[in-house]
Amino acid sequence: MTHIDEFAAIKLVTDLISIPGKSTQEGRVVQFLRDALKRAGVPDSQVTIDDANKRSSAGGEVGNLIVKLPGTKRGPRRLLMAHVDTVPLAVGAKPVRDGDLIKSADPNTALGGDDRSGAAVILNTLLAVLKHKLPHPPLTFFWPVQEEIGLLGARHVQPRALGNPKLCFNWDGGPAHAAAIGATGAYDIHIEVFGTPAHAGAHPEQGASAIAMASLAIADLTTNGWHGLIVKGKHRGTSNIGIINGGDATNVVTSHVQLRAEARSHDPKFRTKIVNAFREAFTKAAQQVRTDAGQPGRVDFQAEHKYESFRLALTEPSVVTACAAIRSIGLEPETRVSNGGLDANWLTAHGLPTVTLGCGQSAIHTTDEVLHVPSYLQACEIALRLARQEVLANVAASLPRGGAMTTDAR
Repeated sequence: MTHIDEFAAIKLVTDLISIPGKSTQEGRVVQFLRDALKRAGVPDSQVTIDDANKRSSAGGEVGNLIVKLPGTKRGPRRLLMAHVDTVPLAVGAKPVRDGDLIKSADPNTALGGDDRSGAAVILNTLLAVLKHKLPHPPLTFFWPVQEEIGLLGARHVQPRALGNPKLCFNWDGGPAHAAAIGATGAYDIHIEVFGTPAHAGAHPEQGASAIAMASLAIADLTTNGWHGLIVKGKHRGTSNIGIINGGDATNVVTSHVQLRAEARSHDPKFRTKIVNAFREAFTKAAQQVRTDAGQPGRVDFQAEHKYESFRLALTEPSVVTACAAIRSIGLEPETRVSNGGLDANWLTAHGLPTVTLGCGQSAIHTTDEVLHVPSYLQACEIALRLARQEVLANVAASLPRGGAMTTDAR
């Protein structure tokens, strides 16, 4: 019998969506969650806000929120998690109901269902367990920060603070029957191109344009298939130059340009090849553009490993248990591998294999983002069943039929 209060669950998600909280500015969201926990009677001794923000390269207002409940029955500890930050485009969203969908009333903002719907799913689960005094094994509820800027909250959590869970479930995107069992790995690339300044009208030949160098490098990468979708034989990946800054005036040969890029691939060796192709293209371009005195440019190139790819076996206990929970509410589980990073990348790297389940968002990071209410409510039901340990029987029969494997990009 379900214990999902649909009205309360929908109010939770709309309340959470309404709170501004882009990455590094999640303080108000975490306070909302803490207030809800306090009203539900969760003692302060079971609530922790860690110092992940202090160890994050991005800083930030607040760390990860972690709640650990002792079990009322025996069983391995289970972790339920969902990140609390949104992309900047979702700041100012005002959620409105339109039939089966929740969307932003402001056409200029994203909804922020990514991932406030996931945050609401696990908060609703915790509140339902306490309100109805439902039997449960030891539980950890984990709301990480800074997912959207490189999974930094999950990266910097101390695994021991999570209580050594044996089964781990993350909610973040897609329909309720979807289970992401793997995700790509990525590098952040920081490039600074240095040329020589000169008066662009009087003596441009005395300068060496950093913009020209960057342009040549980008053209090289595009022409040779190292920018955008990258397919080299059996190897696949993606890259993107997303930010370019440089120049102050049109009458000055620009001497300094900064670029930010990324490289992704499920294959770590091929991902490194993409990074090396970027390094070589920019290094070569800096040598091609010279002053009339023969002075070339130079490049400062830094590649930061953001997160490693992973893929869980279909027989991994967290995968099998998640698929059993999906099937227990009448849905057919579908496994997929993400071309975007997930907090599960870092949880798995910390030694906690984590499957990511859907909670109804679609068209994320765009002004067309919507939350499908029936899928969100199904996610709430699946989460509650996982928290209650209701799906341990016959889990071996719950492997995804046909081994369906699709890809999504975040």
